[in-house]
Amino acid sequence: MPDLTTATAPGSALWATGAWTWFRAPDRRLLVLSIVLQLCLAAFLGHSYDTRVSMGAGYLVGTGQNPYVPQDLSPVFQHVGFSLMTTIGYPPPWPLVAGLAYRGTFAIVPNLLVYGLALKIPVIAATIGLAYLVAAVLQNRGAQAAACRRAWIFLLFNPFLLFVGAAWGEIDVIVALVAVAALVLVWAGRWASSAALLALAVCVKPTPLPIALVVLVWLARRSPLQALRYAAVFAAGVVLFYLIPFPLFGWSLDPVLSRGNTQFHMYGALSYMTVVRLFRDPILMPEHWWLVGLLWVPALAAGLLLLRRGGGFEDLVRNSAALVLVFFLTRTFLAEPNVVLVLPLLLILTSLGDLDRRALIALWVIPLVFTVFNASPLQLLWVAFPGAMQASLTAAAPYHGLLLAAKAALVIAWQIAGWWTVVSCLRGGPARRTAPKGLAA
Repeated sequence: MPDLTTATAPGSALWATGAWTWFRAPDRRLLVLSIVLQLCLAAFLGHSYDTRVSMGAGYLVGTGQNPYVPQDLSPVFQHVGFSLMTTIGYPPPWPLVAGLAYRGTFAIVPNLLVYGLALKIPVIAATIGLAYLVAAVLQNRGAQAAACRRAWIFLLFNPFLLFVGAAWGEIDVIVALVAVAALVLVWAGRWASSAALLALAVCVKPTPLPIALVVLVWLARRSPLQALRYAAVFAAGVVLFYLIPFPLFGWSLDPVLSRGNTQFHMYGALSYMTVVRLFRDPILMPEHWWLVGLLWVPALAAGLLLLRRGGGFEDLVRNSAALVLVFFLTRTFLAEPNVVLVLPLLLILTSLGDLDRRALIALWVIPLVFTVFNASPLQLLWVAFPGAMQASLTAAAPYHGLLLAAKAALVIAWQIAGWWTVVSCLRGGPARRTAPKGLAA
């Protein structure tokens, strides 16, 4: 594959001078079709746990209450599903968005379907934005028009993205959009904007934290002072997006601090601990087992030492994809929607010929199939058909052992595909040796 950093690449001159060309839709009918499809999925489907929690958080924020304090909200929503209301596990940015959705819909027209659709509008917008951003990245890196078009269509119609986004309502595609934008900005030399965006991504969901580590190492190898500045802006962004909302809106931090180690105790879903559940099946790890929840810490440290030393944009994307996967593969709890973060990174690499396309296919097909055995499609019926969902889950209960075995087999396949992709990223194509804009001087 030719070096895309040379002047012979179609988009390289524009990139080198700091100009940016946005991708234009080759067929607007496909865009309209994707929007209509997502709106239909969003209107009638919603996850029985995540959608309910976001709805509850939106009500609490919209009425001036603390979304991190559990309450019985069944009188508010006139639905028994809100009687044992658990608190939201996300940092403040998403509860604030949910609060706006509540004030704009349910507070005016008390209808769960309308409220659920409103909560998914940001997810649908992020899916469309991610499709255009990735296609624009490829276009500016000199990819052929056909490759840009295929990437655009992939993100608009990918079954896994539609399932966990428009249908499920999870917000990982928002995180992915902001994180990819942050990578583009740091390569273009706009490190302050990049740091602020990446802090926002981490404060929506903490899954992009490995990308922040990659960027800091990438900058430190060229300019330690620039890396320190980036870290300072990133830290300020975390304070602004995560901590400031608590005193600003009068929320107490005590409920959050008391559950600070929850993720170290939980295990299951798409993580390797599902295989362990074949032999030991509690939801919470007792006694010293919680130490296993910290495995990702030394794993990330080892991954940082193995990062490629190339200076090109593709190397930055490759290292980010590898370290995010290391984080995911060593966590004791990994929800299927979290995988969305790594898909645009792998799509960029495969579209530029820097990664085997089978890696991208495996890393979205396996989680999608896993959701079937994890009963996620049944739980999406909660909003429109709660009775049907409960009846389906009851009917599947006698087959718990077979379902667990199937999930364990899929987790093994996920681990194999994931680690193969990590190795492929770290041992990928020739390193780019050109300095990024803003660091060449």
